[in-house]
Amino acid sequence: MITVEKKDGHKIKISHVIQETTNRQLDLYVFVPGELGLNPNIISEDEFYHNAILGKRTYYSDVIHLPLVHSRLASRGGLSTEQYRLSLSLYAYQYSLALEKTTHQLHEGNEERTIEEVDEVAQLAVRILKRLRRNVPTDKKLLKYYQNIDNYLSWYTEQRLLSLVAHLPRNADYPEIKSLLLEICEKESQHRLDNDYNSTKAIQDPTRMSNKMRLLRRLIEYPVTMKEKTTALGKNTKKFIAGFAAGFVMIFVSILMIKARGVLGDITASFLLVLSFIYAAREVFKDDLKSMMWRWMRKGKPKWRKQFFDANSSKLIGRQLEWLEYISYRKIDGEIKKVRKHKVSQREETILHYKSTTRMSPTKFLTGYEQTLESLTLDLRVLSKLMGKGSQRFYQLKDGQVSKESVEKRHLINLITRETDEDKTVRIQRWKVIINRSKIVDIEPIA
Repeated sequence: MITVEKKDGHKIKISHVIQETTNRQLDLYVFVPGELGLNPNIISEDEFYHNAILGKRTYYSDVIHLPLVHSRLASRGGLSTEQYRLSLSLYAYQYSLALEKTTHQLHEGNEERTIEEVDEVAQLAVRILKRLRRNVPTDKKLLKYYQNIDNYLSWYTEQRLLSLVAHLPRNADYPEIKSLLLEICEKESQHRLDNDYNSTKAIQDPTRMSNKMRLLRRLIEYPVTMKEKTTALGKNTKKFIAGFAAGFVMIFVSILMIKARGVLGDITASFLLVLSFIYAAREVFKDDLKSMMWRWMRKGKPKWRKQFFDANSSKLIGRQLEWLEYISYRKIDGEIKKVRKHKVSQREETILHYKSTTRMSPTKFLTGYEQTLESLTLDLRVLSKLMGKGSQRFYQLKDGQVSKESVEKRHLINLITRETDEDKTVRIQRWKVIINRSKIVDIEPIA
């Protein structure tokens, strides 16, 4: 099941847990309003891929890895420093991911939340942090790593709970919910002060603190994030086409030169003038021939190849092929058309199709992991530049009086995803993405 959520600015995060499968295909269809004027001449496929699409793949598991067990083993010499760090990072990453997802669900829809719902989440977070702090390592090397992880999780827990306080609807249970969450936040803040995790300057400067925690988050994610190597495909094909086109055109140029020499005789001003026209035509037709052959030979073939490596062992554990192209509505599959529900007003839409096929090797994964979490960030900033500035005037009649309001310009982008598993199971979902020039306003799933 794919989840789509908005991030800062114009970014959309598309996440999916790949369940114990070695092969999988993902298709993304982005329907952009025709009024924005998007086309390959404004933003090429390569430019859109490199500037607007960012992928990340991490290990994922429903099993909770308890670092306190490994801490005891490490203290007895039964676990190496690297193994302990890996275990702690896995634990912290799973917790951060779960807390982010849970609090996001509480935010969604501005629904009224009961004290029981919020209390369950808050108490679960407290219990997990207690487990982490139950067995602090004595080894100085391990202790430093533990302190960095504990510092981040304490701060991150406080941030997520404070976001609930700021955004939850003010219902009858809100005062009690606020009191509960603030009490936990105060304890976590005091915990960091007691352990002297952060300097006074960092505590007093939100920017400095945020940047420090961002670095600690990278420290957590590094062992569980797969390294990627991206290769553009078709380089040898492009060289072959360039050579063939040059040689093919040169044959005709040589024939024309011989005929011109036979007609005009010795080297004269007329011969030189004809020769210049022949060479000019050669350059034009050579480029056209290269473009035509390139489109024909690369049609339907992948444009990029990714290789995934384990960050700890550097073993190759998976490969992925990627496509990205502008397509017309008539070339879309029937099942996608059915979900899109095409209408007259949508005929001018520009459609971008991203496709990836992935093959993983679960046997080479970290011990205890058979699943991966794929996170695809779609940055629509490239589209915001095409949107006009300013606002629109909106008139309405109320109590016999005409009022005038200024409303912002918004655009609707449709996003359709299709997953195809190894057993040919297909799942299609659709979202409406409401966007303006400054940010993504809302993302609405369509049943």
